[in-house]
Amino acid sequence: MLFSLLRPALFALDAERAHGLTIALLGLAPLPAPRSTPVSLQTTVAGLDFANPVGLAAGVDKDGRAIDGFFALGFGSVEIGTLTPLPQGGNAKPRLFRLVEDKAVINRMGFNNGGLAAALPRADRRRFGGVLGVNVGANKDTTDRIADYRTGVLHASDVADYVTINISSPNTPGLRDLQHGSDLIDLLAACDEARMGGSRTPLFLKVAPDLDAAAIDAIARAAADHHIDALIVSNTTISRPALRSPNAGESGGLSGAPLAALARQRLTDFRAATGGAIPLISVGGIDGAAEAYARIRSGASLVQLYTALVYRGPGLARTIARGLAELLERDGFATVAEAVGTG
Repeated sequence: MLFSLLRPALFALDAERAHGLTIALLGLAPLPAPRSTPVSLQTTVAGLDFANPVGLAAGVDKDGRAIDGFFALGFGSVEIGTLTPLPQGGNAKPRLFRLVEDKAVINRMGFNNGGLAAALPRADRRRFGGVLGVNVGANKDTTDRIADYRTGVLHASDVADYVTINISSPNTPGLRDLQHGSDLIDLLAACDEARMGGSRTPLFLKVAPDLDAAAIDAIARAAADHHIDALIVSNTTISRPALRSPNAGESGGLSGAPLAALARQRLTDFRAATGGAIPLISVGGIDGAAEAYARIRSGASLVQLYTALVYRGPGLARTIARGLAELLERDGFATVAEAVGTG
C-alpha cells in the first residue's frame, strides 16, 4: 500500500537518483528483525543454510549500505556488489533507464562502486543473520583482470558466506571474454587457489544469458573442474526482444520481464549441461511466486530478484516466499529441495 503511494514520486525522479534514494532510506530506517519463515522454505545450497530461497541479486546494493534493510524485507540471501579492488565511477550518466511499458530496465552502469576496502567493513558490521554474498569484478582499467578477481575473492572471503565471480556484465568492455577458453580456466583456477588458504568460502560463478551451446558446455566443465559451488544463471542480456518503451534503444544490459523467457531457457540449458551436479540459481524476469516456483521445478535451487522490485515494490520477497510455501504444500513437497528439477 505504501509503495503504491510513493511510486509516482519515485518514478518522477531520474532512475539512478531514485535508486540511490531508496538505498539510503533503507539503510537508515529503523527496521524490525526478519520474520521467521515456514520450515518448508529452508534449504541448503553449497553447505549454506538459507531461510528461504528468495535472494537479492547483485547490483541493487552495490556497496552494502542497506544489507540489514533487505534482510528485514524477507530475503533469504543478499548479494552485494559488484565490488572491484579499487573504487571506480563507472560509465557516464545517464546510464540507468526504466522501460515502464515493458516492466524492464536497461543499465550500463559499468561496475560503479566504492571498492572492496570501503564495502567489506560495512558488510562485516551487519546485525541480521541470513546468507550474505559478495559479488566481485575487475576494474575497467586494470592491466591484469585475473589478479583483480583473485584479490576480490581473497578479501571478500573474510566477510562473505559466498563469493560470486562476475564475468557476465555487458558494460565493461571485454569482460565477457573471460567466459571462454583458456581465460576462463585460468580465472577459475586463480580464484579457487585464492580461497584455499582460508575457510574455503563457497565460490559462485555468474554467467550471461547470451551464450551458445558450446560455451554453456565449456563453462559447465570448467566449473566442475575448478570446484565452483553454484552457477548464477544469468546476468542481463544484450539481446533485444520486442519492446514498447521509448527507452528501448538505449545500450546496455536488459533486465526484467522481457528477459524471462531467455533466462528460463538458459536455466534449462545449464541444468542439462551440468547434469544437476552443480546447484543453479535462477535470475531474470522473476516477478512472483508462480515464476519462482517454475524456475525451481526447472532446476533452480535458489532464485534472485532485482528489476521486479522496481515495479512490484519492497514487499515482493515476502510475497514470493509466502506463495512458494503454498505451492510446495499444494504439490506435496515438504521442502524446496524436493521440488528442484521436478518440472
